[in-house]
Parts: sequence; structure tokens; C-alpha cells
Amino acid sequence: MSDLNIFDYLPLVRKPSRYIGGEVNSIKKDLSKVRLKFGLGFPDVYEVGMSHLGIQILYQALNSRDDTACERVFAPWPDMEALLREKKEPLTTLESGIPLNSLDIMGFSLQYELSYTNVLNMLELGGIPLYARERSEKDPLVIGGGHLSFNPEPVSSFFDCFLIGDGEEAVMEICDAVIEGKDKGLKRKELLESLSRIEGVYVPAFFEVIYNPDSTVREIQPLRPGYGKVRKRTVKDLNLLPSYTRPVVPFALPVHDRLSIEIARGCTRGCRFCQAGMLQRPLRERDPEKVIALAEESLKNTGYEEVSLLSLSTGDYSSIEGLLCRLADGLADKRIAMSLPSLRVGTLNARVASEIKRVRKTGFTLAPEAGTARLRRVINKGIEESELIEGAREIFNLGWRSIKLYFMIGLPTEKMDDVMEIIRLSKEVREEGKKVAGRNPDVNASVATFVPKPHTPFQWEPQITPGEGRERLVTLKKEAGKANLGFKWHDWRMSLVEGVFSRGDRRLGKVLVNAFRKGCRFDGWSEEFKWERWEGAFREEGVAPAFYTGRRRAREEVFPWDHLESGVTKEHLYKEYENALKSVETPDCRAGRCTLCGVCDFKTIRNVMFRGNRPGLDVKGVIPKGLSERKRIRFGFSKTGRVRFLSHLELARAVARAIRRAGIPVTYSAGFHPLPEIVFSDALPVGMESMDEHMDVILDSAAPLGVWGPERLATLFNSVLPEGLKVLSAQFIPLQLPSLSAIIRAQKYIVFLKNGPLPLDIEYRELSGLVRDFLLMDSIEV
Repeated sequence: MSDLNIFDYLPLVRKPSRYIGGEVNSIKKDLSKVRLKFGLGFPDVYEVGMSHLGIQILYQALNSRDDTACERVFAPWPDMEALLREKKEPLTTLESGIPLNSLDIMGFSLQYELSYTNVLNMLELGGIPLYARERSEKDPLVIGGGHLSFNPEPVSSFFDCFLIGDGEEAVMEICDAVIEGKDKGLKRKELLESLSRIEGVYVPAFFEVIYNPDSTVREIQPLRPGYGKVRKRTVKDLNLLPSYTRPVVPFALPVHDRLSIEIARGCTRGCRFCQAGMLQRPLRERDPEKVIALAEESLKNTGYEEVSLLSLSTGDYSSIEGLLCRLADGLADKRIAMSLPSLRVGTLNARVASEIKRVRKTGFTLAPEAGTARLRRVINKGIEESELIEGAREIFNLGWRSIKLYFMIGLPTEKMDDVMEIIRLSKEVREEGKKVAGRNPDVNASVATFVPKPHTPFQWEPQITPGEGRERLVTLKKEAGKANLGFKWHDWRMSLVEGVFSRGDRRLGKVLVNAFRKGCRFDGWSEEFKWERWEGAFREEGVAPAFYTGRRRAREEVFPWDHLESGVTKEHLYKEYENALKSVETPDCRAGRCTLCGVCDFKTIRNVMFRGNRPGLDVKGVIPKGLSERKRIRFGFSKTGRVRFLSHLELARAVARAIRRAGIPVTYSAGFHPLPEIVFSDALPVGMESMDEHMDVILDSAAPLGVWGPERLATLFNSVLPEGLKVLSAQFIPLQLPSLSAIIRAQKYIVFLKNGPLPLDIEYRELSGLVRDFLLMDSIEV
């Protein structure tokens, strides 16, 4: 479509700014001077696609190459699609307005199963044949990436290949291979053979799927020697990647209108329902200095008013408090806000929340996932109700008046009692807010139907039936209304289609085409989802959704994705599945023993963390043997009366002896003269009282922490401390957080001028004048 045409048409569609391009930091190259034209497609509207960090990173990475032009394309809203079809105009790229069939590569980011019909629509509107087998030598290669590429079988007929895993490095190798193939005049099949040699690239045409009479998969047969399994591509260290600091700033208001900085990739929590947590292992943290540099430079290049620190669990980032303090100090004066969109219950504390709200409150969502502790043990969420209530109390204490709670229904072993506890728990959170604020805060419960995903321990589990899902949602909605709680839910029918395509196989391709021909588009949008069309497509193609969603898989069943390796072994996943059914929790491997999931080789692929330099940890935060099972408790204490005259060394010795008397299981340093591992905040001058000092104590791995809770430890400690020393607070703190000296930015002193050791007797009204006179002095003799 020419520029003239598109601007003529824009008055006829909703949100014309979706289609105009030319945003700050967008890149339009002279196509006659590049060797490769790469289309970067997102099968949803512009506002959603431009909020996706992966699109922003790949766009900058590809355009950093002199030989490549990367141009964006998003799914046109139905009004624009109707216009394109009516005018017989093709779907084109945003930058240069070239039809998709004129590209060398058309890449799609696949993040959500209900976007598949949009992929077909974009291919057809762009003039690219739907089926890979029907494409000629002149058609572009169609490549898929993103989480769904770990089971792309339902759409494998429509893609030439997929990139499984991290894309930053692999996409460059793909570009090199395609350019080299063009130079050599390789045919399409030869080019695919070349691409298949790149780690992480999966070519569906090089595998044949054989089915059993009962419709399960019997065998996935490789058609090329040495190409039997495809292992995901892993960026081993985020800090070795180039820094991309010029994200495109959209004109149309995106879903997430902020600067997003990835501070970590991967997660070690091991939540059994979480596909991303399994697929993105190992944990790789970005150096906090690099995060700060990225944020500062990107803000300069974008003018954003908010920075969002992204990871699967941002609160778990090893240096989160120190990073927040540094960023807040630099951004608060500029009125730039910070947000942490993925805080896990238990990682939020007053310090973190205070830094977030320094400019403005950016909203809080807490994800208990399930209403009961039993069910949270099943899914390995590891959250106690007391932690949730405490976290909510902290949020309300700091001025927030609205909290969103995220839950799932249909989790394995769930009973109706578990479901009803969602309402009770939400009410408890609201009551906590009422105690703090004196009035009812807004508590909104958001509920979705659980969809078991590939490469997770629950891939063997059935999804709850549509009838069960509907019944539970109706009940929850009714009870939430009675309790005057906000309540949002995800349509159970959309979850059913998602479940089918999540664990589906190649035979679903014909269902997808049928639904597409019936007019299905934007199936992830409730106002556009057409259930009756999907019902018809399944029925007409003779496919029963319940085969994919409603049955429990046998342990030995071959899954459609078994030839695609995420790194986490199937044996480990099944062991975790068994642990779930027994309600046995698996500890976080970053602070406990290795769980032998199979991802790390401990040479080049391993967890990378940044804690700063402190004893027992190197710069990259690799936990030495023997430190991985310990736990840290932080005590707040006061020092008054006679003990104020103790020196710091004397105080430390008194505390150490009190710990020994109390029998608290503290760890000791190695070496010739072992010392208890106790770290204090900065020492005060001798003779000064304190009302708010802190110390960290590292507890021995042998401590029965279910018995040695913070409250009992505080009580026990107080019973043996010298008069004048008193523990005021106690809480467990993750080992990876920085030291006290690193996170305390300021101290508050109260100076009593009257009745002190020096007969000053200064009146309060005289104080400002004295301070002014002091500051005006050129010098002072001491």
C-alpha cells in the first residue's frame, strides 16, 4: 500500500495512529542498500505488540546490522482488515509500506494460543501462502519464535521453521545464513537444511509424526540424520549482550506505557503451573550497574515518565533494594516513577514499597494463585497466608487503597472448598486494609481457569471441564457480589480453546484454518471471540476438544513436543508431578540444593546472580558449596541506658554471647578463628542511644525453621540479652539481598540540646539563627 493510499483510508478506521509509523526511534532504511528485509510481526494490535519487550529488543538488534532492514507489522483491527480486502490492498510493513510477500523473512512472535487465527490472517493479507508446502522460491521464509514455539505443532504446517529459546544471538545467525544462502543461490529446502544446523532452530518438515490407533502420538520420526532433537537456544549471560537503549516510543497509547528494563531472565522458584519458569531456566541476572546505565540512557532517548523493572519475579532479584535505591535517587527529582510488575508475595517489604511510591503509586497486584495453603503446596507456590496479609498490610500502610489479587481455578487436586477460600482470603486482605485506613479499600479478585502447559509438571494433568469451570466462576461471582468485592474472570470457553492448542498436535491445523475461514480473529479479545464458530470448526473437522484437555496422560505417553528440549528433563517434571500430588514442596535451587532439573551444565549454563562483594560470595553471586542451605534473619533492636556506652566490638561480643546462651543455631565462619555470622548496620559513636538499629544473623542449615520462626527467635533472644538491649522486630530475609550497609541510605538523629552533658540550654526559637550563622562562616577552628 502506498503512503498516499493509507493516509486516504485512515479516517475510515478506529485509532489511525496504529498504522502511521514514524515514531521516535523507529528506523526506516533505504531498502536498496540492504541485503535482507526482515518483517517482525506481532499477531495482535499495535498497542499490545508495542508493549512487548522482545519485539523492542529484536527490532533494535536487527536494525543494528548495516545489511538488514527490520520493519514491523501488526494485526489490523477488523475495520482495517475489511478496508484492505475491499480495496484489494495487501497488508504492509509499518516503516516502508512494503507488502509482506516482498520480505526475505517474515518472523512472528508467538505469545498466546488465541492469536493463531491472526497469524493466518496476516499471512493471507500479506500475500503469503498459508501452508509452508505451498510456498515458492520467491516467497519469504516464515519463522516463529516466543514461548509457543516450545509446542508449535498445531501451527507447524504454516511455518517454515521456529526459533526455540532466546533470540538475540540466534536471530543474527539466521540472518547470516539466509544472506549466505541467497549468495549461493540455495533452494528453499537447502536453506532450511542450513538453518537447521543453528542451535535452537526447528524445521517441522524434517520430522514425521506417527499416531497410535487411539490418536495418541506413537513416534516423532526425524527425517534427517543427526537431527532427532532440538534443544532450546540459551543466552548464557545477559551482561554479554549488546545494550539497546533506543526503544520505539509509540504514538498510540500502548497497554504498558513505560520504559521496560529486563533485570533478570529465568526463575528458580519452581512453581509447577508456570511454563515460563521452566522454559526460561537458568536464572540470569543483569548486573545492577548495567541496569542503571540502560535505564539512564534509555530514558534520555525516550522521555518516558516511568521505568518498569522486568523479570518473572522482580522481587527475587538479588540486589533489588540497592538497585531501587540507586534508581530512585537518580529519578525522583526528575519525577520519573518506578514499577515492579511481578512482585512475588514474600519479596515485598517496606523498603521496596517505599522506593516504588517515591514519585507516584504505580499499583499493586499480588498473586496468591490459590485460596488455601494446601493447594499452594501442590503448585509449589510456597506462600503462607500470613505473608500475604503482612504484604497487604505494608501496602496499605504506605498509602495504597487498592490491591488486585490473582487466582486460578481448576488447579490439580482442587476441591470446591479451595475455590471458596478465594473469597475468604480476599475479604481478609480487605479487613487488613480497613484496620490501616479506617475504611474499606478496593480489593479486586481476578480469576482465570488453569490451563496445563507443555514442559511443566502438570502436562500430564487434565484441564477441568467446561461445565466445572463455568460452575465455579458463577459461584465465585455470586459470592464476590455478596461480599462487595471486585471480581473479574476469564471466559472459560477461551480457556478451553487455549488448552486445546496448548497441548495439541499437527492435526489441529485443519481446525485452525476452518475457524479462520469462518471469520475468527482476535480470539483473545472477549468482544471478538466467537465460541459458536470454534464449536463448528471442531465438529466439522471431527476433532474432540476433550481429547486434548479432558484426559489424564499416562506417564509413558509421547507428547507432540517431546522432540523439542527446554533443558528441564521429562524425568524431573514427572518427579515434580508426583511431589505435587503428595503436596511435597521443592525448595528454590538458588538458596538450596540443586534440584537436578537438567538445565545447568555448571560450566557455561548456570544461574548468574549479582549480590556485590561480601564474604562468601564472588562478584557474580555464585553460591559456594556449604552456603546454599542457610537462612538469614534480620533483627531490629534498640540500645538504651547503660549499654549505650559499649563500643561496637563490645556490643558485637555481647550479642554473640547472648546468641550462644539462647541456643540459637547460628552459622560460623571458616578458618582458624571461627566467628558467628552476624552483620550489624553502621556503628554508632560510644555513648549514643539508638531506637532503630539492625543486625543480620545467618542461621545454620540444621535449624528446624518451622519451629525457629521469627517471633520465637525474637522472644528467645530478648530473654537473654543484657538490660538495655531489646529486639523490636524479626523477619527472614533472602540470602541474596545486599548487606545492611549497602541498603541504608540515611540515618535519623535526635539531639537534645537542653539537660545534656554540656550546659548549652539553647531555646528552640534560637536554633534556626544559630544554624544560619554557622553555615555563613568561612571556617571553624576545632
